Amino acid sequence: MTNDDLSELTIAKRRDVILERMASAAKWAGRTSSDINFVAVSKQQPDDRVLAGLEAGQTIFGENRVQEAMGRWNGAFAEHRESLELRLIGPLQTNKAEDAVLLFDVIETLDRMKLAGALVKAADKTGRMPRLLIQVNIGVEPQKSGVLPDELPAFLKSLKTEYDILPEGLMCIPPSGEAASPHFWWLANLAKDYGLKTLSMGMSSDYETAIKMGATHVRVGSLFFGART
Repeated sequence: MTNDDLSELTIAKRRDVILERMASAAKWAGRTSSDINFVAVSKQQPDDRVLAGLEAGQTIFGENRVQEAMGRWNGAFAEHRESLELRLIGPLQTNKAEDAVLLFDVIETLDRMKLAGALVKAADKTGRMPRLLIQVNIGVEPQKSGVLPDELPAFLKSLKTEYDILPEGLMCIPPSGEAASPHFWWLANLAKDYGLKTLSMGMSSDYETAIKMGATHVRVGSLFFGART
């Protein structure tokens, strides 16, 4: 079944196919599918599609913007919030740190010490600190956020020394127009070098490749929900 064929299915059926593909990729890599998590990227998706995802049994959602996520998960879908894991997968401004700390279970886009300080301050105020991933600019692209691969050791050391923060893993978005697998391989090796267990990598077009390279979380949006309106 091609991705075009997938678009003809209901969201529930798409989820089944995506999970089957994930399991197949895991088997190819000698892994178990239970070690890999499907993050449904709900950014800019209409509420009826998000509701269909919830009704299909989806429990992990990724959002790009704090304000949009607050409107959804503290608003229309507030009753579902306690049974879900919410992950911030978009850039975070320091002035939104407190809102993010209160809403999200995981923040995947820690990329600078100023943000780390804002998150610690927000955690001290609210009594809540989400789990953290470092976003790595794996393609060394000037227009993208993220810690440069060569600067990762110093960044990890500074997080530990200044704030006693130990992130649980790494996240990346490989360059468009390039083969994703070398970038996924590099991120996986960086995580291994520093004893980090979580790897958030792979999206609608390359999540199966990411799983074969070691992803623990894949972020699938348009393939699951349909094209954003």
